[in-house]
Formats: sequence, C-alpha cells, structure tokens
Amino acid sequence: MMRRPLIPLLVLAAVAALAGCATRASAGGRLPIVAAFYPLQFVSERIGGDLVRVTNLTKPGAEPHDVELSPRQVAQISDAKLAVYLHGFQPAVDDAIKQNAKTRGYDVSAAVTLVKSSEGHGTDPHVWLDPIRLAAIADAVGQKLSDADPAHAADYRARAATLHRQLTELDGQFGAALADCPRRELVTSHTAFHYLADRYHLTQIGITGVDPEAEPSPRRLAEVAADARAHGTTTIFFETLVSPKVAETIAREVGAKTAVLDPLEGLTDPHADYFSVMRSNLAALTTALGCS
Repeated sequence: MMRRPLIPLLVLAAVAALAGCATRASAGGRLPIVAAFYPLQFVSERIGGDLVRVTNLTKPGAEPHDVELSPRQVAQISDAKLAVYLHGFQPAVDDAIKQNAKTRGYDVSAAVTLVKSSEGHGTDPHVWLDPIRLAAIADAVGQKLSDADPAHAADYRARAATLHRQLTELDGQFGAALADCPRRELVTSHTAFHYLADRYHLTQIGITGVDPEAEPSPRRLAEVAADARAHGTTTIFFETLVSPKVAETIAREVGAKTAVLDPLEGLTDPHADYFSVMRSNLAALTTALGCS
C-alpha cells in the first residue's frame, strides 16, 4: 500500500527527463541559457562548462544599458532553460523575460545588495566590479543551474565553488595592491565604479552619473577639475565603450593623462575575459594612484 505513490512519481520523473532531453537536443546536446550581458555570460559559462550553451543578449562592443532585442533574441529567451539578468539594468530584457520566461528567469540582484545610484534614484547596477559580490552571484547561478539540471548538479556546484575561490583570490590581489596608495581618488568618465571603490576604500569622482551617455554640464566639468587639482590626480579614466573626449578635456585642464578603466559591461577583445580585464584595471589603478 505504501509503494503505490511511487508510480506517478516515476512517471513524472520520466516526463521531466524527456523534456530535458528535448531541450538539450535543440541546443546541440547542451542546456540553452541566456545571459543579459557579459559578466553574467562569463559566470554562466564558467559554471556551466560544456553542459550549457550560453547566449549573450548584448553583442560584443555594444553598450548594454539601452539594448534592444531582436525577434530572434526574444525566441532565444523563450527557449532558454534559464535566463540570467539584472532587473532594472536593461528594460527590454526585463520585459522579454517577464513575458516569455517568467518562471525561468533569475534576477541576480537577489544574491547581492545593490546601492543607490549617485543621482539618488534607482540603483547602481555595476555590482560585478566587486569580486566578492560577483562570487555571491556565482554561488546563486550555480544553484539555479543545479535546479534546472539536477542530473549534473554536482558538476555545477563544483565549478561554482572553483569560480568563487578564484574571485576571492582576485579580491586578495586587489586588496594587497591598493592598500597603501598615496592617492585614493578615482576620476572616472561615469560613476560605474562605486562597488570597486567601496570594496578597496577608494573615492570615486564621476564626471557623469550612471548613464554613460549623459553629457556633463560646464559646472560639473569645473567641479571635477577642481577636485582633480585638489587631490593631485594624475590620471583621468575613460571606458572602452564610451568616447574619451570628456576625460581628455578634464585631463588637459589639470595637466593629467588619460587611461582606460574598463567597467566590463561588454568585451571588445575576443581573447580577454573577466579576470584578464580586471587585472588590467588593477594595473591601471596602481599606476594612477601611485601604489607601491
């Protein structure tokens, strides 16, 4: 009598297995995953390995804030076993997931605490620039992949643990290199680096706010120039996906040079990855801040 309930459970398990096989078949034997932009693609690929096929909804070199989705990308969201995104960062992605993958979407802000933007409304999305917060996201994505594909849960969890350890090691490298810098102020083209600055006890001075396309007022340019002079700033940072003209204007005004500090919203170098770009950022920071 007590064994009868096992029959429908076995049937349901068989149906679920068949559904999983069908999903994998459509992705060349791998679990189809969509990631909203590069750092989430990086995490998903590192944890999924050869068990997943990850599609990045933001094309390489494109600015992710205002991404628009094609019908093909909406279909990819519909077919995905898991859609990894950051709510509020890309409205088109939020809408598409809500309409086509509501039960299969994972908003990574659930794994971390976001802070308010410098403008005082909304939140700053650039949480991946803090390796410790990204490690928390990696743990959560590992669990979500395990839930989506229980047969390979041990693989996902093991790779998530490896990525967590690597990100912790990266945090240690940043902490050690930035501990004794005589300058602590970062002058950046837009305020994408709050989480990095907060983690390593630096002060960010943004020429514009979270929106990289915003144009600074003459008053704001004068304020930043005054701050740069007061702190003896030697480097004005700009980004790979944004014009350097404003940074160059400030640099000329205060007698500084310019350098790239990459917010990792999208890669332009096909041979780079999160770790290589973050280490390039660290090298740029130690030079600009005069670290020993």
